[in-house]
Amino acid sequence: MPDMLVRLYDMPDHSDLIAKLRSKGVEVRPALALEKDIVVEWVGKTFSSLWGTECERGFVHTPVSTIVAIDNGKLIGFASYDCTLRGFFGPTGVDENQRGCGIGKALLFAALRAMWEVGYGYAIIGSAGPQDFYTKYSSAVVIENSVPGVYRGMLTQSQVK
Repeated sequence: MPDMLVRLYDMPDHSDLIAKLRSKGVEVRPALALEKDIVVEWVGKTFSSLWGTECERGFVHTPVSTIVAIDNGKLIGFASYDCTLRGFFGPTGVDENQRGCGIGKALLFAALRAMWEVGYGYAIIGSAGPQDFYTKYSSAVVIENSVPGVYRGMLTQSQVK
């Protein structure tokens, strides 16, 4: 999957979506440093150990570069940035039972907004999965010839055996 580029200075305000979710009991906010073990374990179990490792990296930054979605006290989604490389958005994921409710959009917007606030003009979505989603909601464009990009030569579990 190719990388995608987002113009952070062109992002619309989506505080209304965050407020709508909050009215339904869903909070979208930066993770707290003391939540690291809980969030990283959930990401690793729900998605993959690789994503758990990347998400863990978000907790070494100040401010923490992982955003969480919590539904009435239950973790249901996350979005990280500055984990693979500085300026990269991802990984991100929403519990499959919670998809289609705007949570993924809210996490995307909250993370991209946080990137803008810490001084980035652009964000790179590394190895972008749902390209249509990113294009529709962030006007992301594909970066040509970006496969495998920075992931070239990355070690995998199969190489350790």
